[in-house]
Amino acid sequence: MAEANKSPDKSEVQPGTLALMVLKTLEALGQLHGYGIARRIEQISGDILAVNQGTLYPVLLRLEQEGAIASRWGASENNRRARYYRLTPAGRKRLAAEAREWRRTAEVIGRFIALKAEGA
Repeated sequence: MAEANKSPDKSEVQPGTLALMVLKTLEALGQLHGYGIARRIEQISGDILAVNQGTLYPVLLRLEQEGAIASRWGASENNRRARYYRLTPAGRKRLAAEAREWRRTAEVIGRFIALKAEGA
């Protein structure tokens, strides 16, 4: 799910996580166009993650079809036509549910990572 020409310092976005990152980005920043969403995700990750259009736009389309986000056409900062996305009330509910699930998953994985080998 990462760019083909990704730098060695960039990691792929794990499956199932990009939708959560999109929802959280829109919650935090309000409406954004796709390029802005991708750049913000990369920025928040400390430029560890690489997000390209081929990865992002199918997720945006799916989230819109599911009613989690809505979009409208507008002019970008460069006066180019761009599609702007915003979180819907259903998207806020989904974000809350997914965030709870990811916190629980991270807690469980953290427990396994913290395990010490027997006799160590």
